[in-house]
Amino acid sequence: MDKAAIIGVGMTKIEANKQRETFADMAWEAVNKALADAGMTIDDIDNVITTSSDFWDGRTISCMAVADASGAADKNTSCVEGDGTFGAFYGYTRALSGSYKTTLVTGHSKGSQCVSSLITNSSFDPIYERGLGMDMITACAMQANAYMDRTGLKPEDMAMVSVKNHGNALKNPVAQLPMKISVDDVMKSEMIADPLRKLDCSPVSDGCCAVIIAHESVATKFKQQPVWIRGLSFCTDHFFFGDRDLARSKSLAEAAKNAYSMAGIKDPKKEIDVVELYDAFTYQELLWLEEMGLAEYGKAADLLKAGHFNMDGPLPVNPSGGLLAGHPVIAAGLYRIAEVVMQLRGDAGAHQVKKAKTGLAHGVNGLCGQSHCVWILDKER
Repeated sequence: MDKAAIIGVGMTKIEANKQRETFADMAWEAVNKALADAGMTIDDIDNVITTSSDFWDGRTISCMAVADASGAADKNTSCVEGDGTFGAFYGYTRALSGSYKTTLVTGHSKGSQCVSSLITNSSFDPIYERGLGMDMITACAMQANAYMDRTGLKPEDMAMVSVKNHGNALKNPVAQLPMKISVDDVMKSEMIADPLRKLDCSPVSDGCCAVIIAHESVATKFKQQPVWIRGLSFCTDHFFFGDRDLARSKSLAEAAKNAYSMAGIKDPKKEIDVVELYDAFTYQELLWLEEMGLAEYGKAADLLKAGHFNMDGPLPVNPSGGLLAGHPVIAAGLYRIAEVVMQLRGDAGAHQVKKAKTGLAHGVNGLCGQSHCVWILDKER
């Protein structure tokens, strides 16, 4: 089977409100950073994939807002709606199709221009659930309660995730919310939807990310050290809450298993060196780690207490600060990929972890992790 690698990444700073910048402005910045990172020009790009959402952009055919700024003129271009990891998955398949050698993938979002509760309410079934006023936060509060009931997890355990990730963000120049906080600070923050407090939740954010994926035949012809895509998979669970166990994530477990198999990973606890996962809420970091086989079910909080997931621990998780430190919704997973790429190349700057060879990046679509996309990236081909 042919292989592909990521040879360039570009990220805007994640901010609460990029009022001075349009969608196109953000895309222009991220794309040019990715091209400069790879030592390429837009003429070296064969095709472009934009990742966006009509709901979050507040317009139909949302990809049109960034197509020109993403360099799509006179190139084959396509759009994916959803998290950036899924857009990059499509980019990977294009790179392996034989039709394209280099694929530029972008993802953008401006949460500051949205009413997220109304947008995520529209994700629910229109007949039985939407009229209840449910949104992503209240749905995830239900999932947090189910997970806590099943495992005995305490609110103070979830708070430790917030302390770690906001602290990690102090060393990341593109993070929105770098903060030195304590468990007590989290527990005293405003209750949003029981048991989720304000500091258990990711913030409203604006940002854009771009990555460049290259077929193996050209991956070493440009400036940057290739980071090879060794394994990836996405899986989707039932839409209706009543049809799935919210205290578990079957689709994530399956996606991780498939990605590990493709990458030839037998023991992920020993073979994964760094993780960037989709922590929209504190409890999710713990649950996702368990379902990916990086901790025993119900035991991730114990490892967290022991410093296992710290930047200097055996398995650093979200050294960038993760989504708790900045959550541009559609671009979020693409930022996770870019951060792992930087870690494996050894150029993550102040938030660089110990020497890392293999990393995991993760993205989510849908309510309470209905769909998951898992990437295994490696320095070696």
